[in-house]
Amino acid sequence: MPEPQTPDEAISQGGAGAPTDLAMEEGTSLEKNPGGPDGTGPAGKPRSLWSDAWRDLRRNPVFIISSLVILFLVIISIWPSLIASGDPLQANLDDAQKGSEPGHPFGFDPQGRDVYTRVVYGTRTSVTVGVCATLGVAILGSVLGGLAGFFGGWWDAILSRLTDVFFGIPVVLGGLVFLSVVTSSTVWPVVGFIVLLGWPQIARIARGSVITAKQNDYVQAARALGASNSRMMLRHITPNAIAPVIVVATIALGTYISLEATLSFLGVGLKDPAVSWGIDISAAANYIRNAPHMLLWPAGALAITVLAFIMLGDAVRDALDPKLR
Repeated sequence: MPEPQTPDEAISQGGAGAPTDLAMEEGTSLEKNPGGPDGTGPAGKPRSLWSDAWRDLRRNPVFIISSLVILFLVIISIWPSLIASGDPLQANLDDAQKGSEPGHPFGFDPQGRDVYTRVVYGTRTSVTVGVCATLGVAILGSVLGGLAGFFGGWWDAILSRLTDVFFGIPVVLGGLVFLSVVTSSTVWPVVGFIVLLGWPQIARIARGSVITAKQNDYVQAARALGASNSRMMLRHITPNAIAPVIVVATIALGTYISLEATLSFLGVGLKDPAVSWGIDISAAANYIRNAPHMLLWPAGALAITVLAFIMLGDAVRDALDPKLR
């Protein structure tokens, strides 16, 4: 008959040692297998919305093509002399309305200026207006809309009525009135006008997104634990409410570039001696039958630029909208 074992002897022979060893082995195996393509990241940790979106964007050919086009536009807007060595303001009336010739692939405009050089230098104006106006609209609209959505009450009521007033102003008509008294030939009056009339759209998007985000459980838990309003806005609400603003702002950037060209075409946006695709299109409109090249090249550059930013916005929207997954 075997002698009875003490508790210490039973544990040492495997009564509790085996489960302990198994747990250690399982922990080691989890460290060696950080996760797979099932929506989890390292050590089984779920991927965030932003990492998921970036993963989708890298596989989207629309995003890749539009990004390459935009990168090219940004580079030549910063260093136009890389591909155009001439002066966009140099004019020679002897060359007026001439077509393509060696050294001047796009021909000349009504004043004898090189169309190719002006198209290249016009990229700087369009990109500057688009980027600066989008940043101004996004910052102003996000701040006002976010505060209205978070605090509500009279602040929300005032912002809602104010946005209704701005939405009732026709953009082109407002530009004709606002910019007709401006004599500056720089881009800043046009940027200021776009920010003035563009922020209500972003404000409404930000307001709705913040209202949705502040109702989530993690925000209520932070509030119950005594988190301040600023901490909840910056740490919990903003990172989860900014995605719709980014999507709308990206798509709107192309629209702002088109708006600048429209206002310049009407004679109230940029003015000579500024270089703008809208100015060149306006100057060439009366010569479309005799010299169509003067109109087609700047109009084509404008169309490609606007299309690239709209395609980029569509790709970002598809990646950031969980409902489309």
